[in-house]
Amino acid sequence: MGLATGATRYMGGQAVMDGVMMRGEQVWAVAVRREDGGIELRVEDAPHWAERYGRIPLVRGVVNLVESLSLGMRALTWSADVNAPEDEKVSKGATAVSLVFALVLFVGVFLLLPMLGARGASSLLGLSGLAFHVLEGLMSLGLFLGYITLIGRIPDIRRVFEYHGAEHKAIAAYERGVEVTPASAQRFTTEHVRCGTNFLLTVFVIAIVVYSVVGRPALPYLIASRVLLVPVIAGLAYEVIRFAAGHMDRGWVRALMVPGLALQRLTTREPSDDQVEVAIAALRAVFTDAQTAEVDARRAA
Repeated sequence: MGLATGATRYMGGQAVMDGVMMRGEQVWAVAVRREDGGIELRVEDAPHWAERYGRIPLVRGVVNLVESLSLGMRALTWSADVNAPEDEKVSKGATAVSLVFALVLFVGVFLLLPMLGARGASSLLGLSGLAFHVLEGLMSLGLFLGYITLIGRIPDIRRVFEYHGAEHKAIAAYERGVEVTPASAQRFTTEHVRCGTNFLLTVFVIAIVVYSVVGRPALPYLIASRVLLVPVIAGLAYEVIRFAAGHMDRGWVRALMVPGLALQRLTTREPSDDQVEVAIAALRAVFTDAQTAEVDARRAA
């Protein structure tokens, strides 16, 4: 996440259960649509420990990812509790266990399983070198696309994808300098270059390059490389997305981002005005006084 030119600051967010989380310069906020139709809002001071590494390439990407994952799990847990019965609320311990399980599952399913599959297939097909790593990358991407497609059919997840689209539209309205209202935000697409989906696709592509440098050592070292190089790949992917976000005025950058933007059609859906209203509530809650004044002036103009 970086600074835009002028008064507008890049914003980041995340879809949660029946709502949206936004991260601002000083605070983060979660807005959730209650079952009675109202909007419940939670605002807390934003963590800033990752900023200490903001000038160190690669490292800043890893620490930002860790901070974002931690913040995202807190927001997701709180959002799930808003409309849940008292005896079904999620504890902090359960949240930590869920985060660890999700990370282990990601590494196991999307990194180790494709590596083993590519290893077996390449032996049968006589593939080696770059061909092996490309096959491994395609298997990883195929599993990811299949997973996203399947869970997108679940009604609750589909609603999360709609709020994901609402988050993108609200941020687009703010960053494009127009009124930040549901009607104005709905003019924009659900695609955004700084989306986590775009980041994941970049991870898969960079993994092919990084793993090809490692080569194809014995199985124990091959497994270890897939796990130990995750921070390096994540750091490189962050730098790519960071550069792209600041240079979307260049044609070749926009061209490179097309696959990631297209992939967001799987993880976002067109939101309703009510859902965009929730996203805007979270967004306005993280504005500084100067940002609020600047956005309000747009409506007056």
